[in-house]
Amino acid sequence: MNALDATSTRPYLIRALYEWCTDNGLTPYVAVAVDGTVQVPREYVKNNEIVLNISFDATSSLKLGNDFIEFKARFAGSAREIMVPVSRVIAIYARENGQGMAFPQPVLSSAGPQPAAEAGANPAPTLMAPALLLAEPTPASESDVKIVHLVPANHAVSGHDDDPDPPKPQQGKRPSLKRVK
Repeated sequence: MNALDATSTRPYLIRALYEWCTDNGLTPYVAVAVDGTVQVPREYVKNNEIVLNISFDATSSLKLGNDFIEFKARFAGSAREIMVPVSRVIAIYARENGQGMAFPQPVLSSAGPQPAAEAGANPAPTLMAPALLLAEPTPASESDVKIVHLVPANHAVSGHDDDPDPPKPQQGKRPSLKRVK
């Protein structure tokens, strides 16, 4: 078997990081690029992406397969069946510390038929993996995927926790002090 015939490493890495999260008492989250092949509650999709809690406490009948991640979960008290193709997973990480792995982001395709969407909803654009587009630079293989540490947006990137500049007072408002105990 040559490298081109080998199965994708993505489902194995997802299962490994899921197990690592649960063994360490962390909450595994997956970020998913949503298109017509993804079965998730569309009302929670933002910018064609959704983040799902796949912990034991949040799911029922979780199956982390080679082709699909399937489970049942409650959204606003209503039980829903979730089915995500593994190729649509763009990251898996621990909620508590952001450690995990990101995968290449699928890019929007302007060609091809649009998938049928739910009645009354805007159709999601078709997404294609970067390897299918000739104009996009792609890694030579999935082994070129880099491990990243996801950092919350409110975390200072400079390496220290001090704010670079204090907030400036708004025009026409009197400055006030806030006591912090």
